[in-house]
Amino acid sequence: MARGGRRSGGARSRRSARRTDAAQRTAAPPPAAYAIGYLAYLGVLLLLYGPALEGPFVSDDIHYVAANDFVHGLTLENVGAILKPYGPATVAVVNYSPVQLLMHAAMWEWVGPETLGHHVLNLAFHALASLLLVPLLLSSGLSLGASVLASVFFLVHPANVEAVAWISQLKTSSALALGLGAVLAHPRRPGLGTALFALALLAKPNAAVVLPFAFWIEWARTGKLRVPWLGVWIGLFLAFALVEFTAHQRAGAAEATLIDSPLVLLRTIAGLATRYVALGATSIGVSAFHEPLAAHSWTDRWWLASLPVLGLLGWRFVVTLRRRSEEAGYWLFALFSFGPVSQIFPFLYPLADRYLYFILPGLLGGALLAGRSLLATQDGVRRVRFERAALGLAVATCVVFAVRTHDRAGIWRSPALILADAARNYPDGVSASLQRARAAAQRGDAEAAVAEIRRATARGYNRFEQLQSDPAFAAIRTTSVFRAVLREIAVTWVEAGRGWEEPTQGELRRLASAHAVLGERDAAVASLRSALERGGPLDDAIRADLRALGAMP
Repeated sequence: MARGGRRSGGARSRRSARRTDAAQRTAAPPPAAYAIGYLAYLGVLLLLYGPALEGPFVSDDIHYVAANDFVHGLTLENVGAILKPYGPATVAVVNYSPVQLLMHAAMWEWVGPETLGHHVLNLAFHALASLLLVPLLLSSGLSLGASVLASVFFLVHPANVEAVAWISQLKTSSALALGLGAVLAHPRRPGLGTALFALALLAKPNAAVVLPFAFWIEWARTGKLRVPWLGVWIGLFLAFALVEFTAHQRAGAAEATLIDSPLVLLRTIAGLATRYVALGATSIGVSAFHEPLAAHSWTDRWWLASLPVLGLLGWRFVVTLRRRSEEAGYWLFALFSFGPVSQIFPFLYPLADRYLYFILPGLLGGALLAGRSLLATQDGVRRVRFERAALGLAVATCVVFAVRTHDRAGIWRSPALILADAARNYPDGVSASLQRARAAAQRGDAEAAVAEIRRATARGYNRFEQLQSDPAFAAIRTTSVFRAVLREIAVTWVEAGRGWEEPTQGELRRLASAHAVLGERDAAVASLRSALERGGPLDDAIRADLRALGAMP
C-alpha cells in the first residue's frame, strides 16, 4: 500500500507540474507583432551581414549553384531531374535535396549569377527560423522576454554565420525554418505539420530531428500520441532516408580515417559534443572548416572537459525524461541534431560552425527551462536578483555576438579570406597545407608544394581537378613530382568509379578526367562517349572535352 501510495503521489505530482506548466504558458503575440518582428530581424541581419552580401559563390556553392546546370533554368526537364530521387541532380550534390535546389533554381531565374539575391534569400530564412523560436518557447511555458532574448541570441550567434553567409547552406536555414513550422503546426493542424516536415526533410536530412521532438512535446503535454500521424511521419522519414543513404554512397570522395579504435571514437564523440556546448554558449572557437584531431589520448582536454559537462547534461536529461517534461524534448532535439555529425560515421570535417545551427535551439530551450526550474526553488528576492543578472548577461552577450557576427561575415567576401581563417585556426589542417602548397608552388619549389599536398591528402583531400586548374600551381604543373601526386589522387577516383552503377554524366566526366591524368586516353574517351550517350546538361562541355582529346572534330 505504501509503495502504491508513493506511486500515486508521484503521478499526482507530475500531473500537478504539467498543469502548472500549462497555466504558465504565455499567450502568443498577435500576428501583426510577428510581422513587425520579422521585418526587424531581417533589417538587423542586413546590417550584420552587410560585408558578406556581395561575396561570390565559394566552395560547395560551385557545384550546388554556380556550375549546376540543373538550377540554371526552371524548365520541366530540369525540375524533373531535380525531383528524381536517384537522378543526376541528386548525385551532383551528393544529397537528395529537391526543395533546396528548386529554391536555388527560382532565385537563379530571378537574379541569375548575381549573388546578392542568393544571400538575401538565406537571410530571410534565418530570420524566419529565429522568429519561430519565439512561439515555440512560449508554448513551452517560457516568458515572452526570455523567448525573445533566446530568439535574438540565435539570430546574432557568430557560429551561425557559416550557415547563413554560405549560399549553398540555404538548405540548413530553410530546413530549420520548415521544421520548426512543422512542430508548431502539428498540435492543431497535423496535416499542415506533416507537409512542412516533408518539405524540411527534402531541404536537408537534419530536419528529421523534429520528428521525435514534435511527438515528445505532444506526449508531454497531453499524455497521448496520435499514432496514425506518427506513422505517417516515420514513413516519410524512412522513405527519404533510403534515398539519402544511397546518394551518399555515390559521393566518390575518399574518407579520412580519423578514428582508429572504439575508445578513441568514444572520447572523440564526447569531446566534439563538449566543443558544441562551449561554442554555443560562448562562440569561442568559431572557424571556417574546422579540423580537430581525434582524441587519441586519455588526457585530451576536450575529452576531460566532457566528463563534468556531459555528466551534468546527461543527469538533467534523465531527470526530465523520467518526469515526462517538455524540457527533455529540447535535450532530445540537441542530442538528435548532434548524432549525424558526432563522427559515429567519420567524414572529412568532423566539426563545423554550421552543424551547431540545428543543435543550438535544443540547447537554448533545455537551458532556459532548466533555469526556470532552478528559479522556482528560490525565494522572491533572490529570484528577482537572479532574473536581473541573467537578463543583463543575456543582453550583453547578444551585443557582443552581434559585433562578432559582423566581423565573421567579413571573411565571406572572398574564398581567400575563408581559407586564411581556416588555416589560422588549424595550422596543420587541409586548408593550411594547401595554402602553404600554393605559396611553395609560386616560389617554384615543387618538392615542398607536393609535400604539403600529401599532408592534405592524408587528411582526406582528393580534388585533383582543383590542383590542375588552380593558377597558383602553374609554375610546377609540368614537374614530375606534381604529376605524380595528381596521378595518386586520380587513382582513387578510378577505383571508386568501378563501384558506380549507372553513373551520371557528371560522374563519367570526372572519371574521364581521372583517366586523362593517368594517361589513359582511350579510357577517358570511352567515359566521355558514355556520358554523351546518356544526354543531359553537360553535353556541350563533354563535346569540348572530346575535342581536346582529339576524339571529335
